[in-house]
Amino acid sequence: MFSIGDFARHGRVSVRMLRHYDAIGLLRPAHVDPRTGYRFYAAGQLARLNRVIALKDLGFNLQQVGAILDERVDVPELRGMLRLRRAELAASMAAEAARLAQVEARLRSIESEGRMPAQDVVVKPLPVIRVAELGAVAEGYEPEHIGPVIQPLYEELCRRLEAAGVGFGPGLAYYEAVPDGGGEAVVVHAGMVVGPEVTTTAAFTVVDLPAVEEAAAIVHHGSMDAVTTTGQMLAHWLDANEREAVGYTRELYLECPDDPDKWVTELQQPLRRPEAGG
Repeated sequence: MFSIGDFARHGRVSVRMLRHYDAIGLLRPAHVDPRTGYRFYAAGQLARLNRVIALKDLGFNLQQVGAILDERVDVPELRGMLRLRRAELAASMAAEAARLAQVEARLRSIESEGRMPAQDVVVKPLPVIRVAELGAVAEGYEPEHIGPVIQPLYEELCRRLEAAGVGFGPGLAYYEAVPDGGGEAVVVHAGMVVGPEVTTTAAFTVVDLPAVEEAAAIVHHGSMDAVTTTGQMLAHWLDANEREAVGYTRELYLECPDDPDKWVTELQQPLRRPEAGG
């Protein structure tokens, strides 16, 4: 038997926590000295303590923890709960990291106000290009809406292309407004450049993106979560040069290593041709 202090040390918890668990009936001492009131615990009670702490860290309140333990959750079930919670936490951390990147991008845009690097924008034609693609609808055009939609599309598209034995080049994403009044929602087209011999199958759609006579292009370095600053540089160029954009910007992924902060992406904004004599 262990005193409450010794049991707390072995369980890596506080004495105050053990007293609280006793008060609410979650973890009673194995023995209480009737004369002194001192609590004593058995080594076997560490198993219940471990489950209490694990379930609490999963996000269950203590009342729920008690109910789960009374149903005698076994180790495989508890491990399944832990794995699910770990996945939820990982997703939450990824979302917070993306949100932080977007805040940093906005800050860089604020810091660069009044400094328009026009030399970074190149006007050029875009040729006809064939892509195999998958599509889905995003709630809006903001990075926090596009990222969670386009990333799974690309993962699935690459898997399908590899399964079909289709070779492919860089990724090229383009966007369209949702037809028939979809509010701010956009259709996301996640494409991979493919050869002329590739045609539509049940696994993916193949389209030929038409040539564009003129497009303003600028290279973005880093994660697409932080693309806002580069996109706004392009907007400043359009305004300064009195050029009108047509539709959404295309994204040609030139380099996509495992670290998104090292990505290189060309943003391609189709332009309306100036009127003759204008």
